[in-house]
Amino acid sequence: MIFSEKYQVLNLSKPFYKNSFLHKKYFRSVFINRQLKQENFVSLIFLIIKISFSLLAIISLIKLGYSSKVRLTRLREIEDSFLYEKYRFNVLTNKFDDLFSSEGEQRFMKDQDQIISRDIIRVIWR
Repeated sequence: MIFSEKYQVLNLSKPFYKNSFLHKKYFRSVFINRQLKQENFVSLIFLIIKISFSLLAIISLIKLGYSSKVRLTRLREIEDSFLYEKYRFNVLTNKFDDLFSSEGEQRFMKDQDQIISRDIIRVIWR
């Protein structure tokens, strides 16, 4: 009988403790607080990851923009150099073609800017 009374007391006290209002309120608030802390921690981790990826994207775009600017500048320099060489080629081609036209040699000699020192004698053959 004592054993059964003990058993009943233990049996009664345990469910009473589990079903008590304070017990439920305390464990529910602890559980909710723990869950909120975990959610805040996970949110903080995801926020840090998002900020990291955003910074990585911004830095990559800045580097890409700078590389594009340098590339376009070099292409403009190459284009300007090409146009200058093309102009020189056309001028020299025209001069070369004029050499083979009638009296081209005489025109070529007249077009030459010849600087002669004072001490040198110049002979012109005609």
